[in-house]
Amino acid sequence: MSNATSGAGPVATPHDQATLQGSIGWLGIVFFVVAAAAPLTVVFGSVPPAITFGGVGIPGAMLVAGIVLILFAVGFTAMSRYVTNAGAFYAYASHGLGKPVGIGVALVALVSYAVLSISFYGLIGFFANITVMQLFSTDVPWWVFSLLALGLVFLLSRRQADVGAKVLGILLTLEIGIVALLGAAILVKGGPAPFSMEPFSPQAVFGASGAGILFVFAFGAYLGFEATAVYAEEARDAAVAVPRATYVAVVFLAVFYALSAALIIHGLGVEGALAIAADPDSAQFLTSIAADTFLGTWGANAMLVLVVTSFVACLISFHNATARYLFAMGREGLLPRSLGTVNAHGAPLRGSVILLVVAAIVIGAVAVTGRDPYFGMAVWSYAAGVTGLVLVQAMAAFSVVGFFLRDRRGHGALRVLVAPLLGALGLVVAWFLIVSNIEVLSLSTGARNLWLTLPGPALLVAGVVGGLLMRSSQPARYDALLSSSEKTS
Repeated sequence: MSNATSGAGPVATPHDQATLQGSIGWLGIVFFVVAAAAPLTVVFGSVPPAITFGGVGIPGAMLVAGIVLILFAVGFTAMSRYVTNAGAFYAYASHGLGKPVGIGVALVALVSYAVLSISFYGLIGFFANITVMQLFSTDVPWWVFSLLALGLVFLLSRRQADVGAKVLGILLTLEIGIVALLGAAILVKGGPAPFSMEPFSPQAVFGASGAGILFVFAFGAYLGFEATAVYAEEARDAAVAVPRATYVAVVFLAVFYALSAALIIHGLGVEGALAIAADPDSAQFLTSIAADTFLGTWGANAMLVLVVTSFVACLISFHNATARYLFAMGREGLLPRSLGTVNAHGAPLRGSVILLVVAAIVIGAVAVTGRDPYFGMAVWSYAAGVTGLVLVQAMAAFSVVGFFLRDRRGHGALRVLVAPLLGALGLVVAWFLIVSNIEVLSLSTGARNLWLTLPGPALLVAGVVGGLLMRSSQPARYDALLSSSEKTS
């Protein structure tokens, strides 16, 4: 059995397997993707340390990262016409690079999504505790907020994806709105000096001593954009919805990040922004300082509240993606087949419950041992998730090239070979930059960072080895993986 189905028809799952059902539109998919990227938390939490360690070139770095991902998306969206599966990158890698590689990619994606979900429970608890303390002078234990978030995720995970998309639409409107208000206020009031294009200059983006660190934060800002394909089974007209959602999400995020960061730097002044970022006591509050300066105390407080809801939106998105990978791998028999079933609402509830139980155990363990939710739970899991997910993105880009190298299916070479190959090379460079600068994400040094970066490559190799063993010892089971039928377009 060949690894890719030739012809112009879509690769589909067999009719006797469970499939996810839904009517989510392209805009709903955009909500999930943008929520996963958490635009407010990027502006609030990533732009300040990027300036601290890399200088004022972060707006330009955001645009460069966006261009790399657009190159990947060009081929990615072309392949989405032919491969529709809730375990998106598992199916892409299997059809493009072979089933053993697909199994390895699935393992990396699953673990990366799962640990990122865990990190957001810690971030929600940490920032909600700070926000309530500042607004109401009341010290509510962080784990109370984490468990409240867990309860909300449980309620939403019981329904189809379109229900969660409506909630995300509300949360995203609020968080994007506060950043837009801040940007508008800066434009109206102006900064201490005329607007400078220095943050977009090649010297600031590529020539700064911390240029590599700029791209660590830049590529991390787009996490989750690849999830458009995860919802293909639940989309109305996936052939249209997935490409449109991918392009809209990436272009919106690139413009939003670059413009927001540039305006904040303009509002504080290039020298002022660098001075604040260099002060250990104020560096992490750089965006808050800008909000307080241009919007007043209410703006800074509103931003604190919306940072928490932004993490909630992010959690919902990553939880859903993880549950769908569990569903897809259960359906394939790579995990217990009971995971490959849906409830009465058509949602993959069993995988969601497993994730919620694991999250509850981690929250409980951190709380009982008295560890800090930020340093003892959120930071390390976020760093591990970022390295794994960027590796998956790079493998998916190579998968697109492998898929169309055998048969371009009428597409031009520029779209399905050249563009995704350039995107893949860019993502490989991004992965190496992240691994070599992992300490800025993990906030630690030494052997611990090795344990945060090794799981991705190790899981990839383990999956490949497992797939090869299955092919030799259980050929019938191997052939049944992603068995597909060819259909007319």
